Amino acid sequence: MTSLGMVTLDTGRPRELAAWWAERLGGEIVQDHEGYFCIVRAPEVPVALGFQLVEDPTPGKNRLHLDFDRGTASRDELIASYVAAGAEHLGTRGEAGFQWDTFADIDGNEFCIGDPH
Repeated sequence: MTSLGMVTLDTGRPRELAAWWAERLGGEIVQDHEGYFCIVRAPEVPVALGFQLVEDPTPGKNRLHLDFDRGTASRDELIASYVAAGAEHLGTRGEAGFQWDTFADIDGNEFCIGDPH
């Protein structure tokens, strides 16, 4: 079973937007991955907010997408189960210790399932 781990916004300025939201929500930036991905946690927000660097957002791509935590499922089992259910696996991204898989649902909306945040 997966769980909602983070709501991520694509932006050309992750640190700036993360700091703005952290201040608005009384939270803080808890992870900053060299400015290309920042994570905000706030006391009254049940999920993390992520801010991901996208140099040139393309038409049709979600500016907002859901990020789910993988839980205890293996990455390979999870990919296979989502593909079997009709999702398209768009690739594995990130680096050791911070990886996620990007999918498109049956309507083309992108979402990610990754290591727990």
